[in-house]
Amino acid sequence: MVRYPQPNSTRRADGTSPVRLCVGCRQRASAGELSRVVASDGRLVVDERRRLPGRGAWLHPHPDCLAKAERRRAFPRALRVRGMLDTAGVRHYVERLAESKAGVELPRPERTRKQVDPS
Repeated sequence: MVRYPQPNSTRRADGTSPVRLCVGCRQRASAGELSRVVASDGRLVVDERRRLPGRGAWLHPHPDCLAKAERRRAFPRALRVRGMLDTAGVRHYVERLAESKAGVELPRPERTRKQVDPS
C-alpha cells in the first residue's frame, strides 16, 4: 500500500477544515478551534499535535466547556472507556491557556437555534 505524506495543517484540499463536535457544549466547530483529548492510563491527556494513538474527544479550550463535559461525564462515554478519568491535565492546560489570554476575552461558543422551515 502506498502512503502519501499527510499535510501539516488540518485543512483539506478544498480549503475547508474538518468539523468536530465539542463534548462539553455539544456545538460543532472546525478542528482548529478545538483541542483533542485522549485517555492514557486512566487520565486525560491533551493531544496538542493530534497524533497520539487511540480514540479522541474534542473540546473547546474554555473552562465552561470543560466544566460541562465533567458534569455530564462525557469523556468516558466519548472515549469509550470504563470508570472515571483524571481530568487534572486537561484542567491545567485550559487554565494555562486562559491565563495566557488574560487580557483577551475568551470567545464562548455561540448557541445557535435550529432553523425551522415555516412552510
